[in-house]
Amino acid sequence: MAKLKSVYFCSNCGNESPKWMGRCPACGEWGTFVEELVGKNDSSNEEDTRSFSGIKSQPLSLGEIKADEEPRINLIDTELNRVLGGGLVPASVVLIGGEPGIGKSTLVLQTLLKLPHIRSLYVSGEESARQIKLRADRIGIQNENCLVVCETNLDQIFTHIKNTLPQLVVIDSIQTVYSDALESSPGSISQVRECAVSILKFAKQSGIPVMLIGHITKEGNIAGPKILEHIVDTVLQFEGDQHYMYRILRSIKNRFGSTSEVGIYEMNSSGLREVINPSELLLTQNHEGLSGVSIAAAIEGIRPFLIETQALVSTAAYGTPQRSSTGFDIRRMNMLLAVLEKRAGFKLSQKDVFLNIAGGLRVSDPGLDLSIISAILSSSLDISIDRNICLTGEVGLSGEIRPVNRIEQRILEAEKLGFSSILIPAHNLKGFTAITAIKIETVRKVEEAFKRLFA
Repeated sequence: MAKLKSVYFCSNCGNESPKWMGRCPACGEWGTFVEELVGKNDSSNEEDTRSFSGIKSQPLSLGEIKADEEPRINLIDTELNRVLGGGLVPASVVLIGGEPGIGKSTLVLQTLLKLPHIRSLYVSGEESARQIKLRADRIGIQNENCLVVCETNLDQIFTHIKNTLPQLVVIDSIQTVYSDALESSPGSISQVRECAVSILKFAKQSGIPVMLIGHITKEGNIAGPKILEHIVDTVLQFEGDQHYMYRILRSIKNRFGSTSEVGIYEMNSSGLREVINPSELLLTQNHEGLSGVSIAAAIEGIRPFLIETQALVSTAAYGTPQRSSTGFDIRRMNMLLAVLEKRAGFKLSQKDVFLNIAGGLRVSDPGLDLSIISAILSSSLDISIDRNICLTGEVGLSGEIRPVNRIEQRILEAEKLGFSSILIPAHNLKGFTAITAIKIETVRKVEEAFKRLFA
């Protein structure tokens, strides 16, 4: 019989302590310990799990271990396959996190419906079977091999898996699942950790891949203990603005592939559509003759695409200038404004500056720096930038244009979309041997770029 005991868990890293502490000794965070009631097995009636009598595995040398690469499961989704590293690995556990309403359940259900040759089980702990049926009807794909069950008890979930023998399991979401072995409520640290460990053990023993959907906190991190991300094989982050139609799927952790890959989707009435060439969608508007708009050659993951950076500079109406940024780090924008004022001599300290990355995307590529300061200066001077020129380059604190990575991909993407010239850092030409039709112009400092754009 299970005895109850009270223990304290760190909500940040999952560290366990018999008493409350103000500061976690493992991760150093303050005020993160929460109390949980957990079940403790009675050792007088049950066999000691720490005994060595039931050892089944044997130590092997590296030469004796077979390392044949297993074929991945093709999910019939170019973007998802790319982010996973080529497809879904058998016996793997994938965690997908994102804000409420961003499209996590739609993405996973849509993926299952596209696999008529694979028997799959969709376990829902948040929605009824009718709600899932309505979403499937909106997506418009029929698949009789996709089974749906509404269950939150972990033991019952394993029973359904045993009865249906699926080839792929989806659990939506891990925070709603609970185990009878623990007395704490679903979603608590101990429950999430216990259920995740049990699901991982099941996946490794059976060879069936499992996809988990997880909630996130207001800071944007996966809810639950940090150990949840260490348990699973792959962690994917589904992000985007609900007011825009674009969604980005990022790989935060991937034991079977690169974490630099991203997938881009477009949300519409029939689900999520893969965006194979995002540049054409992000550059559909004609801004010829308008100031404050420049085109940047950016890299997101390892994918190049061109994106509009929009800036608006106006006189501060209330004495204290406002600084606002959408889709770009506002602290980096303030740094670029300081460079403009100190190194280039443009007085912007008494002006409002508003920056927007078109399409609702959030981009952290430092190669946007040159495009951003050009758009800000274009709005301040009210002079438009030639729409056939695109820019890329990182701006340093001394006003120099620093080289960026994957310059060849950026240039080829600009050439493919019909741009006549591109401004790049001078040091990026070292080792560049590709023959292109686009005119490549190099700049070393921000003053050279401004002379070229606003001469």
